[in-house]
Amino acid sequence: MSRKPVARRQPPKRGNPSRGGSGRAGPVSSDGHRGELPAGQVQKGVQWVTVDEDMAGQRVDNFLLARLRGVPKSIVYRIVRKGEVRVNKGRVRPDSRLQAGDVVRIPPIVQKSKPESPTPGDRVQSVMEAAVVFENDDMLVVNKPSGIAVHGGSGLSFGLIEVLRSARPQAKFLELVHRLDRDTSGLVMVAKKRSALRFLQDELRHKRIRKHYHALVAGTWPAGIGRVDGPLLRYEMPNGERRVKVSPEGKESLTLFRCLQQYQGYSLVQASPVTGRTHQIRVHSASAGHPIAGDDKYMDDASLKAFRAIGGQRLMLHARALEFTLPGSDEAMRLEAPYDEPFAKVLKELEQRSKGSY
Repeated sequence: MSRKPVARRQPPKRGNPSRGGSGRAGPVSSDGHRGELPAGQVQKGVQWVTVDEDMAGQRVDNFLLARLRGVPKSIVYRIVRKGEVRVNKGRVRPDSRLQAGDVVRIPPIVQKSKPESPTPGDRVQSVMEAAVVFENDDMLVVNKPSGIAVHGGSGLSFGLIEVLRSARPQAKFLELVHRLDRDTSGLVMVAKKRSALRFLQDELRHKRIRKHYHALVAGTWPAGIGRVDGPLLRYEMPNGERRVKVSPEGKESLTLFRCLQQYQGYSLVQASPVTGRTHQIRVHSASAGHPIAGDDKYMDDASLKAFRAIGGQRLMLHARALEFTLPGSDEAMRLEAPYDEPFAKVLKELEQRSKGSY
């Protein structure tokens, strides 16, 4: 009696991870596992990135974290440690510095897919482009309108930087150099190159960039108050709202003040912050007994109501002037931004009242 031949099971073929095979070395998901992708995640194959002049000088870990947004740091450091990230075909450390011309291999990785967000409309883009007061190859400066945040988040679909990126899809790099409160208008610097961003932020840290704000404050600003240096402490209200107050436990802070104009019941002052704390000018003004008009966080209700009665619609704080050195040169630059219509209208109203027109 003859036996039938027994079919032998062939071992499964190992896939090539760089070609999306099915072997164990496939793409790593954002939770560190391999296999079927969870909902809301997308797979990227091997990426080969050539470092240009603008990327040069970055640490490998920072370079990867910027490109692999949504991937946990632990996964990023793991793929570096295991040698899956290569620079010029060689293994690297997380703190290795990249140089122009280096070729970085990023292994297959799974990232969270970005939810679609509303695109800023043409009108908003046009308003922001019209607000650009200076631009060269390294940077631009925008006279930000009051009521627009510098970036999206906290319930906002987009802010100034997202609008600029939408209006300039060809721009490879646009990043905020510093911030302004949503209700504060005036000059904001935006870097168009990473090298310019590093330079300007270093200038800010060393206090070599001078910012001058104009603020309309309640009451008559005393001639003897030229500086306020109360240390500032951030805290949280019972409703979760974040505020700032003068406190011995706070961080060292200094604002220089100069009265520019006296009106009936108000003063226009120039405030020049030496340090850059959250709400610094607003809290220092209020602590001196002269809160900024229209400030619904640090002005009392009666004063706020009186300001609204004369037509005040906004926080009367405006980033009026910037003094800085242009990136890549020794050229000194001073820029000034005009008031918007609501700010100018209040000043005109107060000027007429002070002249006895009413």
